[in-house]
Amino acid sequence: MSGSLREFLEISYDELEELNLGAKEQRLARVSPDQLREERTRYLTDTRGIKAVTVCFTDLEGRLHMLDYDKKFLVKSADNLTFDGSSVRGFSAQVESDLRLAIDWSAFYWLPADIFSPGKVLVFGDVLERDGMPYSSDMRARLMNFTKQQYDQHGLTCNVANEIEGIVFQGRHAEQTYADTDRFEFISTGGYYHSLPGDPLRGFIDTAAEVQRAMGFANEKDHPEVAPAQFEMNYSYTEATIGADQIALYKLICRQVAYRLGMTASFLPKPVTGVNGNGMHTNMSIGKGKSNIFFKAGGEEGLSDTAWQFVERILTNALDLCLILNSSVNAYRRLDPHFEAPNQIMASPIDRGSMVRIPIGNEHSARIEVRSIAPDANPYMALYTLLKTGLEGPLSEGIRDRKDILPDNIQDAIEAFRGSRYIADILGADVVEKYADLKQTVADRSPRKLGTLIKPGEIQFHHEVFNQFLWNRF
Repeated sequence: MSGSLREFLEISYDELEELNLGAKEQRLARVSPDQLREERTRYLTDTRGIKAVTVCFTDLEGRLHMLDYDKKFLVKSADNLTFDGSSVRGFSAQVESDLRLAIDWSAFYWLPADIFSPGKVLVFGDVLERDGMPYSSDMRARLMNFTKQQYDQHGLTCNVANEIEGIVFQGRHAEQTYADTDRFEFISTGGYYHSLPGDPLRGFIDTAAEVQRAMGFANEKDHPEVAPAQFEMNYSYTEATIGADQIALYKLICRQVAYRLGMTASFLPKPVTGVNGNGMHTNMSIGKGKSNIFFKAGGEEGLSDTAWQFVERILTNALDLCLILNSSVNAYRRLDPHFEAPNQIMASPIDRGSMVRIPIGNEHSARIEVRSIAPDANPYMALYTLLKTGLEGPLSEGIRDRKDILPDNIQDAIEAFRGSRYIADILGADVVEKYADLKQTVADRSPRKLGTLIKPGEIQFHHEVFNQFLWNRF
Protein backbone atom coordinates (compact mmCIF):
# COMPACT_ATOMS: atom_id res chain seq x y z
CA MET A 1 0.00 0.00 0.00
CA SER A 2 1.35 3.44 -0.87
CA GLY A 3 2.56 5.52 2.05
CA SER A 4 0.79 8.55 0.60
CA LEU A 5 -2.53 7.02 1.67
CA ARG A 6 -1.53 7.29 5.32
CA GLU A 7 -1.97 10.92 6.31
CA PHE A 8 -1.07 10.46 9.96
CA LEU A 9 -0.09 13.30 12.30
CA GLU A 10 3.54 14.46 12.18
CA ILE A 11 4.58 17.53 14.18
CA SER A 12 7.89 19.42 13.98
CA TYR A 13 10.24 19.20 16.97
CA ASP A 14 9.84 22.92 17.73
CA GLU A 15 6.06 22.63 17.85
CA LEU A 16 6.29 19.43 19.88
CA GLU A 17 8.41 21.18 22.49
CA GLU A 18 5.93 24.04 22.70
CA LEU A 19 2.97 21.67 23.08
CA ASN A 20 4.64 19.45 25.68
CA LEU A 21 5.99 22.35 27.75
CA GLY A 22 2.48 23.85 27.71
CA ALA A 23 1.02 20.58 29.00
CA LYS A 24 3.68 20.44 31.72
CA GLU A 25 2.81 23.99 32.79
CA GLN A 26 -0.81 22.93 33.17
CA ARG A 27 0.28 20.07 35.45
CA LEU A 28 2.43 22.38 37.54
CA ALA A 29 -0.44 24.87 37.78
CA ARG A 30 -2.70 22.03 38.96
CA VAL A 31 -5.37 22.66 36.34
CA SER A 32 -8.47 20.67 37.29
CA PRO A 33 -8.72 17.10 35.95
CA ASP A 34 -12.17 17.80 34.50
CA GLN A 35 -10.88 20.73 32.45
CA LEU A 36 -7.93 18.70 31.17
CA ARG A 37 -10.12 15.74 30.28
CA GLU A 38 -12.42 18.03 28.30
CA GLU A 39 -9.51 19.71 26.50
CA ARG A 40 -7.74 16.46 25.63
CA THR A 41 -10.81 14.57 24.45
CA ARG A 42 -11.81 17.55 22.30
CA TYR A 43 -8.32 17.63 20.83
CA LEU A 44 -8.41 13.91 20.05
CA THR A 45 -11.86 14.20 18.51
CA ASP A 46 -11.09 17.26 16.38
CA THR A 47 -7.54 16.45 15.24
CA ARG A 48 -7.23 14.41 12.09
CA GLY A 49 -4.36 12.00 11.63
CA ILE A 50 -4.24 10.55 15.16
CA LYS A 51 -4.66 6.80 14.85
CA ALA A 52 -3.88 5.61 18.39
CA VAL A 53 -3.33 6.72 21.96
CA THR A 54 -0.57 4.90 23.84
CA VAL A 55 -1.61 4.44 27.49
CA CYS A 56 1.29 3.72 29.87
CA PHE A 57 1.47 2.30 33.37
CA THR A 58 4.21 0.70 35.46
CA ASP A 59 4.21 -2.56 37.35
CA LEU A 60 5.48 -3.10 40.89
CA GLU A 61 9.11 -3.39 39.77
CA GLY A 62 8.91 -0.27 37.61
CA ARG A 63 8.69 -1.76 34.12
CA LEU A 64 6.77 0.44 31.70
CA HIS A 65 3.80 -1.21 29.98
CA MET A 66 2.16 0.34 26.93
CA LEU A 67 -1.26 -0.34 25.44
CA ASP A 68 -2.30 1.28 22.16
CA TYR A 69 -5.97 2.21 22.00
CA ASP A 70 -7.75 3.29 18.85
CA LYS A 71 -8.49 7.01 19.23
CA LYS A 72 -12.22 6.74 18.70
CA PHE A 73 -12.52 3.79 21.04
CA LEU A 74 -10.55 5.57 23.79
CA VAL A 75 -12.62 8.74 23.63
CA LYS A 76 -15.81 6.67 23.88
CA SER A 77 -14.61 4.15 26.48
CA ALA A 78 -12.08 6.04 28.65
CA ASP A 79 -14.11 5.23 31.78
CA ASN A 80 -14.15 1.50 31.08
CA LEU A 81 -10.60 0.44 30.19
CA THR A 82 -9.57 -2.95 31.55
CA PHE A 83 -6.58 -5.27 31.21
CA ASP A 84 -5.42 -8.66 32.47
CA GLY A 85 -3.47 -8.00 35.66
CA SER A 86 -2.38 -11.63 35.97
CA SER A 87 -0.20 -11.14 32.89
CA VAL A 88 1.79 -8.45 34.72
CA ARG A 89 4.49 -9.79 37.02
CA GLY A 90 3.73 -8.81 40.61
CA PHE A 91 0.16 -7.69 39.97
CA SER A 92 -3.04 -9.71 40.51
CA ALA A 93 -3.35 -13.48 40.71
CA GLN A 94 -4.97 -15.45 37.89
CA VAL A 95 -8.19 -15.92 39.84
CA GLU A 96 -8.60 -12.14 40.29
CA SER A 97 -7.01 -10.97 37.08
CA ASP A 98 -9.12 -8.09 35.78
CA LEU A 99 -7.87 -4.60 36.59
CA ARG A 100 -8.92 -1.18 35.34
CA LEU A 101 -7.03 1.81 33.92
CA ALA A 102 -7.90 5.42 34.67
CA ILE A 103 -6.47 8.01 32.28
CA ASP A 104 -4.39 10.78 33.88
CA TRP A 105 -5.21 13.46 31.30
CA SER A 106 -2.64 15.82 32.82
CA ALA A 107 0.18 13.44 31.82
CA PHE A 108 -0.35 13.84 28.08
CA TYR A 109 2.54 13.86 25.57
CA TRP A 110 2.86 14.58 21.87
CA LEU A 111 5.40 12.20 20.32
CA PRO A 112 8.10 12.68 17.66
CA ALA A 113 6.81 10.78 14.63
CA ASP A 114 10.26 9.69 13.45
CA ILE A 115 10.93 7.86 16.73
CA PHE A 116 7.50 6.63 17.85
CA SER A 117 5.69 6.34 14.50
CA PRO A 118 3.30 8.95 13.04
CA GLY A 119 -0.21 9.43 14.36
CA LYS A 120 0.36 8.61 18.02
CA VAL A 121 0.11 10.49 21.31
CA LEU A 122 0.90 9.14 24.78
CA VAL A 123 -0.78 9.43 28.16
CA PHE A 124 -0.13 7.85 31.55
CA GLY A 125 -2.74 5.83 33.35
CA ASP A 126 -3.37 4.78 36.94
CA VAL A 127 -4.25 1.20 37.85
CA LEU A 128 -7.52 0.55 39.69
CA GLU A 129 -9.20 -2.44 41.29
CA ARG A 130 -12.29 -3.93 39.65
CA ASP A 131 -14.47 -1.71 41.86
CA GLY A 132 -12.59 1.45 40.84
CA MET A 133 -10.55 1.82 44.04
CA PRO A 134 -6.78 2.53 43.75
CA TYR A 135 -4.72 -0.63 43.22
CA SER A 136 -2.26 -1.08 46.09
CA SER A 137 0.64 -2.12 43.82
CA ASP A 138 0.38 1.01 41.64
CA MET A 139 3.21 3.14 43.00
CA ARG A 140 2.51 6.01 40.60
CA ALA A 141 -0.85 6.67 42.23
CA ARG A 142 0.77 6.34 45.66
CA LEU A 143 3.34 9.01 44.80
CA MET A 144 0.77 11.30 43.20
CA ASN A 145 -1.60 11.06 46.18
CA PHE A 146 1.19 11.72 48.69
CA THR A 147 2.49 14.81 46.92
CA LYS A 148 -1.06 16.12 46.47
CA GLN A 149 -1.67 15.64 50.17
CA GLN A 150 1.50 17.57 51.03
CA TYR A 151 0.38 20.42 48.79
CA ASP A 152 -3.24 20.50 49.92
CA GLN A 153 -2.55 20.19 53.66
CA HIS A 154 0.78 21.98 54.06
CA GLY A 155 1.32 24.00 50.88
CA LEU A 156 4.45 21.99 50.07
CA THR A 157 5.72 21.14 46.59
CA CYS A 158 8.08 18.17 46.27
CA ASN A 159 10.69 18.86 43.59
CA VAL A 160 13.09 16.37 42.04
CA ALA A 161 15.74 16.20 39.33
CA ASN A 162 17.38 12.93 38.35
CA GLU A 163 20.79 12.31 36.79
CA ILE A 164 20.26 9.05 34.91
CA GLU A 165 23.30 7.21 33.59
CA GLY A 166 23.32 4.44 31.01
CA ILE A 167 25.75 2.63 28.73
CA VAL A 168 25.29 1.98 25.01
CA PHE A 169 26.30 -1.46 23.70
CA GLN A 170 26.71 -2.74 20.18
CA GLY A 171 23.81 -4.64 18.65
CA ARG A 172 20.13 -4.85 19.46
CA HIS A 173 18.93 -6.90 22.45
CA ALA A 174 22.44 -7.08 23.91
CA GLU A 175 21.04 -7.72 27.39
CA GLN A 176 18.70 -10.52 26.30
CA THR A 177 21.51 -12.30 24.41
CA TYR A 178 24.08 -11.93 27.20
CA ALA A 179 23.45 -15.46 28.46
CA ASP A 180 24.58 -16.75 25.04
CA THR A 181 27.37 -14.27 24.23
CA ASP A 182 28.66 -13.86 27.81
CA ARG A 183 29.85 -10.34 26.98
CA PHE A 184 28.87 -6.76 26.19
CA GLU A 185 30.63 -4.78 23.48
CA PHE A 186 30.89 -1.00 23.90
CA ILE A 187 29.98 1.10 20.89
CA SER A 188 33.10 3.13 21.70
CA THR A 189 35.67 3.28 24.45
CA GLY A 190 35.38 7.05 24.78
CA GLY A 191 34.07 8.74 27.90
CA TYR A 192 34.61 12.17 29.40
CA TYR A 193 36.65 14.33 26.96
CA HIS A 194 37.34 11.39 24.62
CA SER A 195 34.20 11.25 22.47
CA LEU A 196 34.42 13.09 19.17
CA PRO A 197 31.39 15.03 17.87
CA GLY A 198 30.68 12.47 15.15
CA ASP A 199 31.34 9.19 16.98
CA PRO A 200 28.52 6.68 17.67
CA LEU A 201 28.15 7.65 21.34
CA ARG A 202 27.78 11.33 20.56
CA GLY A 203 25.34 10.55 17.75
CA PHE A 204 23.19 8.55 20.15
CA ILE A 205 23.28 11.28 22.82
CA ASP A 206 22.42 14.03 20.33
CA THR A 207 19.40 12.14 18.99
CA ALA A 208 18.06 11.12 22.40
CA ALA A 209 18.48 14.64 23.79
CA GLU A 210 16.61 16.11 20.81
CA VAL A 211 13.68 13.80 21.54
CA GLN A 212 13.72 14.69 25.24
CA ARG A 213 13.64 18.41 24.48
CA ALA A 214 10.75 17.87 22.07
CA MET A 215 8.85 16.07 24.83
CA GLY A 216 9.21 18.97 27.26
CA PHE A 217 12.00 17.73 29.52
CA ALA A 218 13.57 21.23 29.68
CA ASN A 219 17.07 19.85 29.10
CA GLU A 220 20.09 21.56 30.62
CA LYS A 221 23.12 19.58 29.41
CA ASP A 222 24.09 16.21 27.96
CA HIS A 223 27.45 14.49 27.82
CA PRO A 224 29.41 11.24 27.83
CA GLU A 225 30.18 9.95 31.31
CA VAL A 226 33.31 8.41 32.85
CA ALA A 227 32.88 4.78 31.74
CA PRO A 228 33.28 3.70 28.12
CA ALA A 229 30.15 4.41 26.01
CA GLN A 230 28.41 5.85 29.08
CA PHE A 231 25.99 8.77 28.81
CA GLU A 232 23.99 11.18 30.93
CA MET A 233 21.41 13.78 29.87
CA ASN A 234 20.37 16.28 32.53
CA TYR A 235 17.14 18.23 32.64
CA SER A 236 15.57 20.76 34.97
CA TYR A 237 13.94 19.94 38.29
CA THR A 238 10.18 19.59 38.41
CA GLU A 239 7.34 18.29 40.59
CA ALA A 240 7.89 14.73 41.78
CA THR A 241 5.21 12.85 39.81
CA ILE A 242 6.21 14.62 36.60
CA GLY A 243 9.83 13.79 37.44
CA ALA A 244 9.02 10.10 37.90
CA ASP A 245 7.13 10.04 34.58
CA GLN A 246 10.18 11.60 32.94
CA ILE A 247 12.43 8.86 34.33
CA ALA A 248 10.22 6.24 32.69
CA LEU A 249 10.13 8.21 29.44
CA TYR A 250 13.89 8.91 29.53
CA LYS A 251 14.64 5.20 29.55
CA LEU A 252 12.00 4.49 26.90
CA ILE A 253 13.40 7.22 24.63
CA CYS A 254 16.98 6.02 25.04
CA ARG A 255 16.07 2.40 24.35
CA GLN A 256 14.00 3.32 21.30
CA VAL A 257 16.68 5.62 19.85
CA ALA A 258 19.38 3.01 20.45
CA TYR A 259 17.26 0.30 18.81
CA ARG A 260 16.80 2.44 15.70
CA LEU A 261 20.58 2.90 15.58
CA GLY A 262 21.23 -0.85 15.92
CA MET A 263 22.41 -0.52 19.53
CA THR A 264 21.21 -1.28 23.07
CA ALA A 265 20.84 1.40 25.76
CA SER A 266 21.39 -0.39 29.07
CA PHE A 267 20.45 0.85 32.53
CA LEU A 268 21.90 -2.10 34.39
CA PRO A 269 23.66 -0.67 37.46
CA LYS A 270 26.95 -2.50 36.81
CA PRO A 271 26.91 -4.32 33.45
CA VAL A 272 30.71 -4.48 33.18
CA THR A 273 33.17 -4.97 36.02
CA GLY A 274 36.28 -2.83 36.11
CA VAL A 275 34.56 0.39 34.99
CA ASN A 276 32.15 2.81 36.66
CA GLY A 277 28.55 1.65 36.91
CA ASN A 278 25.30 3.47 36.20
CA GLY A 279 23.66 5.55 38.90
CA MET A 280 20.59 7.73 39.15
CA HIS A 281 21.57 10.50 41.52
CA THR A 282 18.31 11.98 42.77
CA ASN A 283 18.20 15.65 43.76
CA MET A 284 15.33 16.70 46.00
CA SER A 285 14.08 19.92 47.55
CA ILE A 286 10.83 21.11 49.08
CA GLY A 287 9.15 24.35 48.09
CA LYS A 288 6.50 26.41 49.86
CA GLY A 289 5.04 29.14 47.72
CA LYS A 290 8.03 30.73 46.01
CA SER A 291 10.47 29.73 48.75
CA ASN A 292 12.87 26.79 48.85
CA ILE A 293 12.55 25.65 52.47
CA PHE A 294 15.72 23.58 52.19
CA PHE A 295 17.79 26.79 52.03
CA LYS A 296 19.06 28.77 55.01
CA ALA A 297 21.65 31.51 54.71
CA GLY A 298 24.33 30.71 57.26
CA GLY A 299 22.98 27.21 57.84
CA GLU A 300 25.29 24.20 57.84
CA GLU A 301 26.28 23.71 54.18
CA GLY A 302 23.58 26.28 53.34
CA LEU A 303 20.76 23.96 54.41
CA SER A 304 17.88 24.63 56.80
CA ASP A 305 17.05 22.54 59.85
CA THR A 306 14.15 21.08 57.82
CA ALA A 307 16.56 19.91 55.14
CA TRP A 308 18.93 18.33 57.65
CA GLN A 309 16.07 16.50 59.35
CA PHE A 310 15.03 15.27 55.89
CA VAL A 311 18.57 13.91 55.38
CA GLU A 312 18.74 12.35 58.84
CA ARG A 313 15.43 10.53 58.37
CA ILE A 314 16.72 8.99 55.13
CA LEU A 315 19.95 7.93 56.85
CA THR A 316 17.97 6.49 59.79
CA ASN A 317 15.97 4.26 57.45
CA ALA A 318 18.69 3.59 54.88
CA LEU A 319 18.84 -0.19 55.42
CA ASP A 320 15.05 -0.52 55.17
CA LEU A 321 15.01 1.52 51.93
CA CYS A 322 18.00 -0.19 50.34
CA LEU A 323 16.06 -2.84 48.37
CA ILE A 324 13.81 -0.16 46.89
CA LEU A 325 16.74 1.98 45.77
CA ASN A 326 18.88 -1.00 44.70
CA SER A 327 16.33 -3.45 43.39
CA SER A 328 18.40 -6.02 41.47
CA VAL A 329 21.17 -8.52 42.09
CA ASN A 330 23.37 -6.51 39.74
CA ALA A 331 22.80 -3.27 41.69
CA TYR A 332 25.00 -4.48 44.55
CA ARG A 333 28.02 -4.63 42.27
CA ARG A 334 27.69 -0.86 41.93
CA LEU A 335 28.07 -0.44 45.69
CA ASP A 336 31.77 -1.22 45.22
CA PRO A 337 33.96 1.33 47.05
CA HIS A 338 36.61 1.25 44.29
CA PHE A 339 34.40 3.20 41.86
CA GLU A 340 33.05 6.16 43.86
CA ALA A 341 30.41 3.85 45.30
CA PRO A 342 27.83 5.65 47.47
CA ASN A 343 27.64 2.84 50.03
CA GLN A 344 28.31 4.75 53.26
CA ILE A 345 25.24 5.66 55.32
CA MET A 346 26.31 9.24 55.85
CA ALA A 347 25.93 12.72 54.36
CA SER A 348 28.77 14.86 53.06
CA PRO A 349 29.31 17.86 50.77
CA ILE A 350 32.46 16.34 49.27
CA ASP A 351 32.76 12.59 49.98
CA ARG A 352 31.25 10.84 46.95
CA GLY A 353 31.19 7.59 48.86
CA SER A 354 28.35 9.00 50.96
CA MET A 355 24.79 7.87 50.42
CA VAL A 356 23.67 11.51 50.53
CA ARG A 357 25.65 14.43 49.12
CA ILE A 358 25.03 18.12 49.82
CA PRO A 359 25.73 20.02 46.59
CA ILE A 360 26.67 23.69 46.58
CA GLY A 361 23.46 25.70 46.30
CA ASN A 362 21.73 29.01 46.84
CA GLU A 363 18.18 30.06 47.73
CA HIS A 364 16.95 28.61 44.43
CA SER A 365 19.14 25.52 44.03
CA ALA A 366 19.70 24.28 47.62
CA ARG A 367 18.94 20.57 47.61
CA ILE A 368 20.07 17.16 48.77
CA GLU A 369 21.32 14.44 46.45
CA VAL A 370 20.67 10.76 47.15
CA ARG A 371 23.50 8.94 45.36
CA SER A 372 22.85 5.32 46.30
CA ILE A 373 19.86 4.90 43.97
CA ALA A 374 20.34 2.80 40.83
CA PRO A 375 18.67 3.56 37.46
CA ASP A 376 16.71 0.30 37.48
CA ALA A 377 14.71 1.24 40.60
CA ASN A 378 10.96 1.72 40.28
CA PRO A 379 10.98 5.54 40.01
CA TYR A 380 7.56 5.96 41.61
CA MET A 381 8.28 3.67 44.55
CA ALA A 382 11.73 5.20 45.06
CA LEU A 383 10.54 8.82 45.03
CA TYR A 384 7.48 8.04 47.15
CA THR A 385 9.50 6.30 49.87
CA LEU A 386 12.32 8.87 49.84
CA LEU A 387 9.96 11.86 50.07
CA LYS A 388 7.66 10.28 52.64
CA THR A 389 10.63 9.17 54.72
CA GLY A 390 12.36 12.55 54.50
CA LEU A 391 9.23 14.42 55.55
CA GLU A 392 7.58 12.01 57.98
CA GLY A 393 9.86 9.04 58.72
CA PRO A 394 11.31 8.06 62.11
CA LEU A 395 14.53 9.80 63.15
CA SER A 396 17.42 8.41 65.20
CA GLU A 397 19.45 10.82 67.27
CA GLY A 398 23.13 10.91 66.39
CA ILE A 399 22.63 9.14 63.08
CA ARG A 400 25.15 11.42 61.34
CA ASP A 401 27.88 10.28 63.73
CA ARG A 402 27.60 6.63 62.71
CA LYS A 403 29.65 4.99 59.95
CA ASP A 404 27.42 2.18 58.76
CA ILE A 405 27.59 0.60 55.30
CA LEU A 406 24.82 -0.44 52.91
CA PRO A 407 24.46 -4.19 52.16
CA ASP A 408 26.78 -5.69 49.55
CA ASN A 409 24.25 -8.25 48.31
CA ILE A 410 20.53 -8.38 47.61
CA GLN A 411 19.82 -11.19 50.08
CA ASP A 412 20.72 -8.97 53.05
CA ALA A 413 18.69 -6.13 51.57
CA ILE A 414 15.63 -8.39 51.17
CA GLU A 415 15.97 -9.47 54.81
CA ALA A 416 16.08 -5.86 56.01
CA PHE A 417 13.12 -4.96 53.80
CA ARG A 418 10.96 -7.86 54.99
CA GLY A 419 11.75 -7.17 58.64
CA SER A 420 11.02 -3.44 58.54
CA ARG A 421 7.91 -2.31 60.39
CA TYR A 422 8.37 1.13 58.88
CA ILE A 423 8.28 -0.16 55.30
CA ALA A 424 5.20 -2.26 56.10
CA ASP A 425 3.50 0.87 57.44
CA ILE A 426 4.14 3.03 54.36
CA LEU A 427 3.72 0.38 51.65
CA GLY A 428 1.32 -2.09 53.21
CA ALA A 429 1.97 -5.73 54.09
CA ASP A 430 0.60 -7.03 50.78
CA VAL A 431 2.95 -4.86 48.70
CA VAL A 432 5.92 -5.77 50.91
CA GLU A 433 5.19 -9.47 50.47
CA LYS A 434 4.71 -9.21 46.69
CA TYR A 435 7.80 -7.08 46.14
CA ALA A 436 10.07 -9.13 48.40
CA ASP A 437 8.88 -12.38 46.81
CA LEU A 438 9.66 -11.02 43.33
CA LYS A 439 13.16 -10.07 44.39
CA GLN A 440 13.70 -13.35 46.22
CA THR A 441 12.89 -15.44 43.14
CA VAL A 442 15.60 -13.60 41.21
CA ALA A 443 18.07 -13.69 44.10
CA ASP A 444 17.63 -17.46 44.33
CA ARG A 445 18.80 -17.76 40.71
CA SER A 446 22.08 -16.00 41.48
CA PRO A 447 24.90 -16.81 43.93
CA ARG A 448 24.92 -14.82 47.16
CA LYS A 449 28.60 -14.00 46.71
CA LEU A 450 28.84 -11.82 43.62
CA GLY A 451 32.53 -12.46 42.97
CA THR A 452 34.47 -10.51 40.34
CA LEU A 453 32.75 -11.87 37.22
CA ILE A 454 29.30 -10.88 35.99
CA LYS A 455 27.06 -13.96 36.19
CA PRO A 456 24.67 -14.57 33.26
CA GLY A 457 21.77 -15.04 35.67
CA GLU A 458 22.00 -11.55 37.15
CA ILE A 459 21.55 -10.16 33.62
CA GLN A 460 19.13 -12.73 32.17
CA PHE A 461 16.75 -12.61 35.14
CA HIS A 462 17.00 -8.86 35.73
CA HIS A 463 13.51 -7.34 35.93
CA GLU A 464 14.15 -4.98 32.99
CA VAL A 465 15.65 -7.72 30.81
CA PHE A 466 13.86 -11.04 31.26
CA ASN A 467 10.91 -12.19 29.21
CA GLN A 468 8.88 -15.39 29.42
CA PHE A 469 11.33 -17.18 27.16
CA LEU A 470 14.41 -16.16 29.17
CA TRP A 471 12.73 -16.77 32.52
CA ASN A 472 12.04 -20.38 31.58
CA ARG A 473 15.67 -21.02 30.58
CA PHE A 474 16.73 -22.01 34.08
